[in-house]
Formats: sequence, structure tokens, C-alpha cells
Amino acid sequence: MSVSSLTGPRGAIEDAAPRLAPRVLNVVTALAVLAIIIGAIYLVLDSGTLRWGVIGTYLFSPAVLSGVGTTLLITAVSLLVSLVLGTLLAVMRVSRNVVLQAVSSAYIWFFRGTPVIVQVIFWFNLALFLPRIEIGSWSVQTNDLITPMNAALLAMSLNVSAFMAEIVRGGLISVDRGQTEAALSLGMTPARAMLKIVLPQAVRVILPPAGNLTIDLLKATSLVYVIGTKEILGTVQSIAAQNFYVIELLIVACIWYLALVSIASFFQSRLEKRFGRGYAATASVRRRRSRAPRLEPERTPDGAL
Repeated sequence: MSVSSLTGPRGAIEDAAPRLAPRVLNVVTALAVLAIIIGAIYLVLDSGTLRWGVIGTYLFSPAVLSGVGTTLLITAVSLLVSLVLGTLLAVMRVSRNVVLQAVSSAYIWFFRGTPVIVQVIFWFNLALFLPRIEIGSWSVQTNDLITPMNAALLAMSLNVSAFMAEIVRGGLISVDRGQTEAALSLGMTPARAMLKIVLPQAVRVILPPAGNLTIDLLKATSLVYVIGTKEILGTVQSIAAQNFYVIELLIVACIWYLALVSIASFFQSRLEKRFGRGYAATASVRRRRSRAPRLEPERTPDGAL
């Protein structure tokens, strides 16, 4: 007996009705998840304990807006420092100089291995073992130099630089070695080949994890409130200590963090699309591929292949 006699006429298998069990299970699961979400929202809205007017009052208050500005300042400065220092550390890590490799590896090992909040508290209390900083004839009291804001900037910049270095290193080693060899054969110096040939190609690989690191940095700025820095969390905590609207002001902080992260995510996606041009199929190409006719194997009159 042939296979064609078992399968029946052409297209019988394709026309067979799919099993309904998986579809029913998917619908039931989706409905259950929606029910849980709706129930949670109703529980919050119908609790009667949240004062929504307080949230609206403090959402755009001058104090909270000042905290948002401080958060953005810490994020921007730390990101810029980490881009420069992280790139330098990554180049040192992939260089052939053993001393540079060891210094870069030790830096990354230390700052990635200790918690951010420990580093924040350490820099804030630097004056406990180094009361005065002296460089030649110039000297200054450590407490005058290491203010809460400067301690936050120092801790966040040094910590994020270690993670950025590994991200940049991953991008550098993703570029084919032949690119560097071709640049050197054209008479470029190793430094010029790195800047003109390797780094521009590595940006495409660096951008996605660097964008994620930026978002993590934006949220990690909330840790510096422990040393009195008035960023978003520090600001709402100080206000809540006066009026005791703790949950309402925490919701204000969450709204601002979600808004800032959403904006950062939008710009990250735009940058990834811009630098990813030429490496992925465009939407028009994908549409043409989906509309292209599919070739089916020829069959004999009795339905066999």
C-alpha cells in the first residue's frame, strides 16, 4: 500500500482541522492572567486608603522636579565618565601589554565585585581615614571636597565604568581580526586603526547592552539617598518624613522612574535601528519575502511526491 493511499487526495493533510485543546488552554490562561491583573488594579483603586490628590499635588512639585534633575545629572555625568573610562579600560584589556591588562582586570574585578551602595558609603566617609588631600602646595579638607553629590558621582562613575569596560570589550572582540590587520597593512597605526576601523564597527554590538546599563544606572541612582543626596527617592523620602504620606510619595517616585526609563528605552531603540542599518532586513524586505510565492514539491497524479 502506498503512502498516497493512506493520506488521501492532495491537500487532505493540510486541510485537517487542528486540535482545539492548545487554543482553549491559551484562551483560559490569558483570561486567568487578565482576571488577576484586573483584580489587583481594583484592589488598589477600591482600597480607599490611597490619597490620589496627594499624588497629583507632589508629582510636579518644585522639590520633586529638583530631585528629577539631580537624578538626570548623576546619570548623565556617570554615563559620560563611564564611556570614556570604560573604553580606555577595554582597550587596555585587549592590548598586548601585560601591565595594562593586569591593571584593567584588577579595576574591573574590584568595582564589579563590590556592591554599589558600599562604594557610595565608602566615598562619602573618605575623610575618616584621609582627613586632608594634599597635592604639592595645594591642599583641601576631604569633607569640603567629597560632598554627598560628589561622593554619588564618584561612586556611580567608577562602578559603571567597570561594567562599561566589559561591554566595550565584547564589542571590540566581535570585530574580525582581519579588519585590524587590513588597516595596519594600509599604514595605519594601531591607535588609528582602533579609532577609525574597529570602534565604529563595534558600536552596533555595544549599543544594546550599553543601553540596558544606562537604564540600570538611572534606577541605581536611587541608592545614593542613603548619604543624603536629594535625587528622586531622597526627595520623596524627606517629604514623606514630614507629612507621613509614604505610599503616595513612593508612587510619585515610581511614576517618574517609569517615565524616565520609558524615554531612555525609546532613544535606545532608535539608536539601535540607526546603527543596525545594513545588518538586518528592513521592513520592506521582510514584506516582500512574506509575499513571495512559495514553491511546493511536484506531485504525481496519484498524490505522491
